[in-house]
Amino acid sequence: MTDKETQEAKAVATPPYASDALAEGTVDAVVIGGGAAGLNGALILTRSRRSVVVIDSGSPRNAPAEAVHGFIVLDGTPPSEILRRGREQVRQYGGRVVFGEVVSAESAAPSADGDLRFTVTLADGRSITARRILVATGLRDVLPQVPGLAEHWGHSVVHCPYCHGWEVRDEPIGIIATGPASIGHAYLFRQLTEDLTYFTHGTDLDEDSRARFAARGIRVIDTPVTEVVNDEDGALAGVRLADGQVVARRVVAVAAPMQARTQGLEGLGLLVRDLPTGRGFASGMAGTTEVPGVWVAGNATDLVAQVGASAAAGALAGADINRMLAIADTDAALQGIAGGSAQGATG
Repeated sequence: MTDKETQEAKAVATPPYASDALAEGTVDAVVIGGGAAGLNGALILTRSRRSVVVIDSGSPRNAPAEAVHGFIVLDGTPPSEILRRGREQVRQYGGRVVFGEVVSAESAAPSADGDLRFTVTLADGRSITARRILVATGLRDVLPQVPGLAEHWGHSVVHCPYCHGWEVRDEPIGIIATGPASIGHAYLFRQLTEDLTYFTHGTDLDEDSRARFAARGIRVIDTPVTEVVNDEDGALAGVRLADGQVVARRVVAVAAPMQARTQGLEGLGLLVRDLPTGRGFASGMAGTTEVPGVWVAGNATDLVAQVGASAAAGALAGADINRMLAIADTDAALQGIAGGSAQGATG
């Protein structure tokens, strides 16, 4: 199995759960993505008595992690447990969580009163019509193609000093550079250990940065990395260089570029923007987009958001969707009154 295949296998290694039936007719909102952002958005909407269906592919980014950290009250809770509770809470207010993969989402003909409509189709051929859409598909990390790296992703190979830093404190840590962002990454991990080695891995490191690293006691190695090696028990033991030398490390950190999960959503016409940390959907206040009726929240638009921030973004988007639906409901009611008055006048 290649490193890419290993990473993809880990991404879908989530506990199975019972899927709800896909709702018939038109629902107020379809939420594409069953992570923290999507579930919290759905929670806000269901508590506002909106009909909501969450489409969950079952492949959260943080599936390999043992626990979520930096999220008050829930610090140390396994990601799968947070999602289990989230699904349960959405369902208790009448929402549905459907296990499935979206292969297309696009605008449909508006309703008779002019309200927006969208059609969302799943890989198994089922489809659903919604008045509004919340995209909360999250992202994927693009790891360097270094043999052995993906095997330890989420455990001994980490990316976020706030998510994993306390757990790897005082360990011999190696930074495998992926670009300019890795320089700042090194300073953050230096806060966690005095034994830090920076592997340039073919990226440029200017003299000023080298001087700053030296001042903080960060060792720099310019020889290319060829693989991550394990000890006899399968634990990460070090980094092998092109000259054959193995530099002992217990933890490797990488500032991996991040890519929003956009597959199947091309028909919505959402704007994708390039950011210093990767590519994500463009969004405005409360997750609004340039496409009327479509919102986006969580890591799909804010690549560096942790679980708490993603959940908060989902809540804001859910509240804004409900606000816009309330306006649309009122517009429809007014049209109905006007239409009835006009019919009475000509009857």
